[in-house]
Amino acid sequence: MTQTIAPRVRTLVLLLLAATGLLLAGAGPVSAHAAVTGSAPQQGAVVDKAPTQVSLTFSEKVALSDDSLRVLDPKGKRVDRGDPANVTGTTYAVQLHGGLPDGTYTVTYQVVSEDSHPVAGAYTFSVGAPSQTTVSVSGQTAGGGVVGTLYGFGRYVSYAGFIVMVGGAAFVLACWQRGAGVRALQRLTVAGWLALTAATLGLLLLRGSYTGTGKVGDVFDLDLLGQVLQTKTGAALVSRLLLLAAAALFIAVLFGAYEKREDEEKQDLTFGLAIGGVVVSAGLAASWAMSEHASAGLQAGVAMPVDIIHLLAVAGWLGGLAALLVALYRAPADTPLDASAVRRFSRLAFGSVLALVATGIYQSWRQLGSWTAFTDTRYGQLLLVKIGLVAVLVGMAWVSRRWTGRLAEGVVVTPREESDPVADADEKEPARAGASGSGSGSTSAGKDAAVSGKQGAAGSGKADGDSERAAQLARQQAAIDTARRKERRDADPNRFGLRRSVLAEAGVAVVLLAVTTMLTSTEPGRTEEEARAAASASAADASSAGALTLDLSFDTGGEDGKGVVRVDLDPARVGGNEMHVYVQRPNGRVFDIPEVKVAFTLESQDIGPLPVVPDHITTGHWSASGVQIPMAGQWKVSVTVRTSDIDQTTVSKNAQIG
Repeated sequence: MTQTIAPRVRTLVLLLLAATGLLLAGAGPVSAHAAVTGSAPQQGAVVDKAPTQVSLTFSEKVALSDDSLRVLDPKGKRVDRGDPANVTGTTYAVQLHGGLPDGTYTVTYQVVSEDSHPVAGAYTFSVGAPSQTTVSVSGQTAGGGVVGTLYGFGRYVSYAGFIVMVGGAAFVLACWQRGAGVRALQRLTVAGWLALTAATLGLLLLRGSYTGTGKVGDVFDLDLLGQVLQTKTGAALVSRLLLLAAAALFIAVLFGAYEKREDEEKQDLTFGLAIGGVVVSAGLAASWAMSEHASAGLQAGVAMPVDIIHLLAVAGWLGGLAALLVALYRAPADTPLDASAVRRFSRLAFGSVLALVATGIYQSWRQLGSWTAFTDTRYGQLLLVKIGLVAVLVGMAWVSRRWTGRLAEGVVVTPREESDPVADADEKEPARAGASGSGSGSTSAGKDAAVSGKQGAAGSGKADGDSERAAQLARQQAAIDTARRKERRDADPNRFGLRRSVLAEAGVAVVLLAVTTMLTSTEPGRTEEEARAAASASAADASSAGALTLDLSFDTGGEDGKGVVRVDLDPARVGGNEMHVYVQRPNGRVFDIPEVKVAFTLESQDIGPLPVVPDHITTGHWSASGVQIPMAGQWKVSVTVRTSDIDQTTVSKNAQIG
């Protein structure tokens, strides 16, 4: 039976790893966790006089470097001077050279948000009148490329290593102390420690390039590494490495001195290991809580301990699940996993799930802020997927509890010292049968002994040969006994059902961990909605000042066919006007399309359509000056959007102009 199960296990594990890889590959570049909520000059603004500085306001505090804020003239030359600095609160500014000529200027920024994630973007403003610009920021991404992919994979491995290491140790201490001597559980826990240590070192090396240049060649730049060590994230990673040294000592004691103690002697050591293990595990969890989502935003003082409890509960449940799976499949026949250990893990998992639900509800409220954020933001959508997977996992756990109950009600298979006569007779048959063949049975041994007695002249040499033969036969018989016990144990239908159920749980847990890793790299719904509200307020301010802003959703049906096109007309009156067109994805990110055309029609006076073909300025931004509106009225503004050679659509909206 085990021979038929093993290929299925390997196949399922490979499929789950492939699915996890697809999830991680589809995650794309890391989304910004700090959003720009305001700027001066504003995006697309045309100012009469050149400003003395450019300032950006973010939704939370950010970390700056010397090149975090740059201002480029139409030819791509930098016109900022000095280092960017914090002006007040979450507003940061960089000074400009005096006497700037008229034209379109590009502002680029790349900062690190308070929750450790890189944020990058760009926008334009004009002095006097818009102009052509040679600046291209189409490749402006944060946390993308090869380095971003490696960093995301490192984050996944670090979470997985923490869960396996902590969960495996907790399973041994709290559920199955005899498991300390099981080599497969030892390898599992040590593998978790190695994975977490290697991933932490990798993240430390990748961090500078990940938040800066994005170049693979900068991974081993010592100057960047020195800068990383001075940041909050760098300090957290170094602290994690120090705590992993303590964790290595804990693992050595757990699978060394502890395993060799007698059951009566383990009580005091168990208490000490439990206290030490909780302290080290909480410290490792704090290295995430103090540098990522929980450390920024609303109620950070409450969110960080809640996040620590959440991570420990995940490790206790999913890491213990991995240990249970290994014990069910790899525990030796002379140290079988008993039903009482499974029941203890069931109670541990139940408590972990309760903690997960309580902390998860708080975290969801903190990161979303509203019910609409569940469906209107990427974070909310991923959270819904995570909730669904947790529900599936809880359902599978309920099935596993039923199998556990059945296993406890049945006869627990233990190492047999004195079995029933029928079993003894069954086990002696192979020995008898082997007498005529290989000579491995007891009858063959007797004949050999008789022959050696008759040939006593051979002396002590023959006696030594008989002893060696007897030892070989004893080893063979022990192997046969072990194989029979393992076969009988594996034939238990309740144990077989529990195996399949736990294996399915582990498969869902792998995918759940991938989704959770993506969540930690996605802009919280609350931040995204606040940024949208700030953008709407900015548009409303511009509208009240005499400018017209129209947002039109489009869908051409092709690749990158969905988005929003924004038309800004200033001052929206009879005569000449400045027009800016912006194209954004549904998530608010600007992107380029092959062509944008605008037409104005005054249907009440049968005027138009008056076509306008704006010039491309930068990524997702087109502009046209001197747009003539001949008379006031309710104008129909039509925008034709072409996203490919064959995918095109026209959207329109009426607006009062003049």
